[in-house]
Amino acid sequence: MTTEDTVSNGNETKQPGGLFLLFFVEMWERFSYYGMRCLLVLYMVKALQFSTEKAGHIYGWYTGMVYLTPLIGGWIADRYLGQRKAIVIGGTLMALGHFAMAFNSMAFFFSALMLLILGNGFFKPNISTVVGSLYHEDDPRRDGGFTIFYMGINLGALFSSFVCGTLGEKVSFHLGFAAAGVGMVLGLTLYLLLQKKLLGDHCMKPSTPAKDYKAPIAIIATLIFVLVISAMHFCGYSVIDRIPRSVYYIGACAAVVAVVWGYITAQKKAGLTRAEKEKMGVVLLLTFFSIFFWAAFEQAGSSLTLFAEYETNRVFTLFGHTWTMPTSYFQSVNPLFIILLAPLFSEMWIKLARRGKEPSTPIKFVTGLGLLSIGFMVMIAAASVAQKSGIRVSMLWLVGAYMLHTMGELCLSPVGLSMVTKLAPAQFASLLMGTWFLSSCAANFVGGILAGNYDAINHAKFFAIPTSTALLSALVLLIMTPKIKKWMHGIH
Repeated sequence: MTTEDTVSNGNETKQPGGLFLLFFVEMWERFSYYGMRCLLVLYMVKALQFSTEKAGHIYGWYTGMVYLTPLIGGWIADRYLGQRKAIVIGGTLMALGHFAMAFNSMAFFFSALMLLILGNGFFKPNISTVVGSLYHEDDPRRDGGFTIFYMGINLGALFSSFVCGTLGEKVSFHLGFAAAGVGMVLGLTLYLLLQKKLLGDHCMKPSTPAKDYKAPIAIIATLIFVLVISAMHFCGYSVIDRIPRSVYYIGACAAVVAVVWGYITAQKKAGLTRAEKEKMGVVLLLTFFSIFFWAAFEQAGSSLTLFAEYETNRVFTLFGHTWTMPTSYFQSVNPLFIILLAPLFSEMWIKLARRGKEPSTPIKFVTGLGLLSIGFMVMIAAASVAQKSGIRVSMLWLVGAYMLHTMGELCLSPVGLSMVTKLAPAQFASLLMGTWFLSSCAANFVGGILAGNYDAINHAKFFAIPTSTALLSALVLLIMTPKIKKWMHGIH
């Protein structure tokens, strides 16, 4: 099977078969990631007896590093491995990491986090790049294809909390973590069995071989930084205690973005035009604004989980029997709404496009940030009710907030993935996809710090922080939209 057989020509209406393979592989990978994530904070607080502050910081550092290493993994795939080999390496490392979590040992716990961080770096940017490569630049099915792919992500997240969460909370945390490992193995096995048939030789070779470029010292230094600082942080020997952590985290991620931009534009052999540089500038700019979205959104795994555990009424009485819903089940609310709403959003964008009224990518981002802010306004009200009444509040407050957050996510996340594949030059596709994930990296660092202060701040005031930051960033991006659209050079 040749590349031409696996890449669509833009004249068909049927999605390429390779998309559905990647759909199921990503579904199982996200099952493993979210299955572990829904238990992580509860495990640290309940089993390891970590303080809320320490658990929040470790959670933020782990989830942040998970989205920093895609920058490195994307660069290695572009230069040395090709995307397909990088996916196999990443899946293998993540499976080992999940199974390491199944052992009751602090050494295995921190080793598992390191394996998951490195494995995700190889896996995450490259599978998204392969999805984008299935379509030509002007293929009208591209955004729809990414919406389908995004549903795979959330299908895995949906049932992960029911399987891993139930096993973890009702039987053993370590059994829940092991179940996440089984999911990763299933996804990797499926990929190895069907990749050649459905993807052919596509993306097997690096897009820009290493012999054409010298490996930048900054990339190597970043890899060493990830390994050394992560190990020191996890083991409690942080070297950054003398300066505000938020300043350090944001500064570190901003430095990495600057390194990527400087490295790309400095390569004379790349032959980038002014239009290509401006398009990459859009990717970096929207990556920056995404930080404000994800820093608030990722409270789902930390502060919102604690709100569900301690301030939400989770007790049901059915036919005289009382049942308490596990806290981890709330992690399935967001992916459930994704699955229900994603087809509606996809159809909405298509209908608006036919009428010539589809919002541009920056406006979709503004809408996403606005909906996220409204969702946290709901949480301000919920926290106020809980504080004044002194009793647990209805779970409908959390469900309503999650619904609004999900609507915001659908305006930003799949749109962002599609945007990167449309604006990035082919020779830097995976590297810029890794750069896109830097928004989640920085956001999780900041979000972890915020979550670590959950017990120290009045909860209504706590939720006012993500409300205001999301709203303010939406207003700033709205003002900048005309300039950004100009830099996109006609790409919607």
